[in-house]
Amino acid sequence: MARDGQSDFGELYGIDEKPPMGESVLLGIQHVLAMLLPNIAPPLIIAGGIGLATGQTTFLVQMALLFAGLATIVQTSPIGPVGARLPIVMGTSFTFVGGLIAIGTQYGLATAFGAAIVGAFVEIAIGWKFEWFRSYFTPLVNGLIVVITGLYLIPTGMDYLAGGADAANYGALINLGVGSLVFVVAILLNQLFSGVLRILSLAIAIVGGYVVALAVGMVDLSPIGEAAWVAVPVPLRFGVAFEPVPILIMGLIYITTTMETVGHISALTTVENRNPNVDELKGGLLADGVMSTIAGVFGAFPNTSFAQNIGVITFTGVMSRFVVTIAGVILVLLGLVPKVGALISTIPYPVLGGATLVMFGMILSSGFSILNDDVPINRRNMVIIAAAISLGLGVTVRPDVLSQLPQQAQTFLGNAVVMTAVVALVLDNLVPKRDDTGSVDRDIGRSDPAETDD
Repeated sequence: MARDGQSDFGELYGIDEKPPMGESVLLGIQHVLAMLLPNIAPPLIIAGGIGLATGQTTFLVQMALLFAGLATIVQTSPIGPVGARLPIVMGTSFTFVGGLIAIGTQYGLATAFGAAIVGAFVEIAIGWKFEWFRSYFTPLVNGLIVVITGLYLIPTGMDYLAGGADAANYGALINLGVGSLVFVVAILLNQLFSGVLRILSLAIAIVGGYVVALAVGMVDLSPIGEAAWVAVPVPLRFGVAFEPVPILIMGLIYITTTMETVGHISALTTVENRNPNVDELKGGLLADGVMSTIAGVFGAFPNTSFAQNIGVITFTGVMSRFVVTIAGVILVLLGLVPKVGALISTIPYPVLGGATLVMFGMILSSGFSILNDDVPINRRNMVIIAAAISLGLGVTVRPDVLSQLPQQAQTFLGNAVVMTAVVALVLDNLVPKRDDTGSVDRDIGRSDPAETDD
């Protein structure tokens, strides 16, 4: 039975409390449903971007489920210093999608996994000595990275809604109709309803879109019949290779997910009206890095904490690690059944596009929220925002601007998230912050005695 919580979110189960088993299972299933689509979307998008076969895509989805579950269990039940001992649901990170597609297309999937494995040690190092790095992870840098991630991924969502970037029927009315249906249903359920319909709006929209796509002949069910019922993970199925520039790119992207995880842990502990302690932050980051390294060995892409499941916790008031551990066990079981991965891989691109377009837009909105709530709007910060977004978006929409550079430099500087992260980190730590007597930390519109007209 729930106890009276001390937070502003009403009654809750505390971190170490266990709801009745039946209730815990249902709450765990709810967590799985809330994160299922965002967890399997990245491997589906990466597989489509690189051009993998159906069987390979099924395996990637299977591994995404399995290692999301294992990483979740480690976060709730730490192994030594690895794990936050908090109800954190883990999943495949959208932040890596663009970089992995670029690396996989140019160097191959083996190099993409090699870069993911080695790059994770950046986050492990930051987690191990987090007190050394904490001051660098400001809301300004974090918000900019989240904004550019959304901006960078939205065109991918549009391509999928239209049928896939290389589809022969790209932009066909049937594709636009099914994708738009998913998009509209998800938004209407989220905005016009409450409770389960709102929390599961994306899942309901994707299921509805899938049914419609099945009815009009857009779904090929043959991979389900060909898939086995049970399978165990196979290490290095796609091989592994190491190249310096891809490793550098992934290392920088791991810095961005480090920032995201710090923000997510902080948001989670507000349920108990407190800030996270250093052990929780360090353990959460170590779990991100360590589990992403292990995942890469077995063909799964990097994992990170999932923000939508924090929303589930704040909505229900259930902070119990036991509930989230059950969610992790469910994900592991799903990952060991290839038919589940095969079923998910049959989702048509327009259905996936309608749902991911909403999620990518929400990522962008989250970035705006961080900048609006936590970043003073002054000349200094406005200039940093302008520089980071302009360069990050600019190299994405006009990649030919880098065409005279060496290929490795093009790969590194041409990634929107990397460019934005580098510019934001450098400027935020080099441009001085002044108080109200200085010229760069005054609000827009106020007179500045330090600045005079000639």
